Amino acid sequence: MKKYDFKDIDAMQAEVTEAFSDWSEQVTVSQELINQFAELSGDSYWLHTDTEKCAQYSPFKTTIAHGFLTLVLLPKMQTPQTFEVTGFKNMLNVGSDKLRFTGIVPANSKIHCRSRVKAITGSAKGTTVTMEQQVHVVGEERPALVYEMMFMYM
Repeated sequence: MKKYDFKDIDAMQAEVTEAFSDWSEQVTVSQELINQFAELSGDSYWLHTDTEKCAQYSPFKTTIAHGFLTLVLLPKMQTPQTFEVTGFKNMLNVGSDKLRFTGIVPANSKIHCRSRVKAITGSAKGTTVTMEQQVHVVGEERPALVYEMMFMYM
């Protein structure tokens, strides 16, 4: 595995690519998980929680996961690491450049993700990596979620 000192921004540019990683492990998005998220978030909209109403009225004929539930499952779907960053004392999530919910995640489906390094920039505070992540329902070509996460090595 390649190793980069977090201050060597020029060397780290080799990791910026249009190609995505291999797929992560799969995660099942059960109705129970959706219901737990609805309880935690306070979002109990029928499209997520009412299986009978969805069977009758939803265009999907089933409940679907909250977009934010799909987002918070990203850490559970670790993509294979191809490089390691060394020499830093702290790593912080500093935000996102883009978040799009581009498809649905039906209840009881399996999802997985893939990622790529989109950009690496330096500043006096540290080195910021922008990572694009795409979450797909297994077997679907179109992603259900596209997220550009930014984190800083300091």
